[in-house]
Amino acid sequence: MIGYTTVGTDNIERSAKFYDPLFASLGANRAMQADDFVAWVSAKNTPMFSIHTPANGQAATTGNGVMIALLAKNKAQVDAIYNQAITLGATDEGKPGPRGDSGFYAAYFRDLDGNKLNIHCM
Repeated sequence: MIGYTTVGTDNIERSAKFYDPLFASLGANRAMQADDFVAWVSAKNTPMFSIHTPANGQAATTGNGVMIALLAKNKAQVDAIYNQAITLGATDEGKPGPRGDSGFYAAYFRDLDGNKLNIHCM
């Protein structure tokens, strides 16, 4: 159902340097790019994740309550991606661990532009 998600950035180059290694660790590569956006995908015909400068020319802002959730293979990958994001300059929004008793294991962080992301497995 989801074709792609987009988060805003005011600095494509800086943001891409954050996401390139993070998404490579999840098996994703750049699928598309132009001066104002970059998109990554893990396989053909699967949802993409993109960064984009705002079309209206205004500063990028984060949405209150907006979050993008990334799927990990297992708990070890959740831990590794979270730690990699923090090393790349992300800020902590919730360290890796179980959430509830449903088998949901997740971590939360904000990218360099303040966009909130989750990495999880079930």
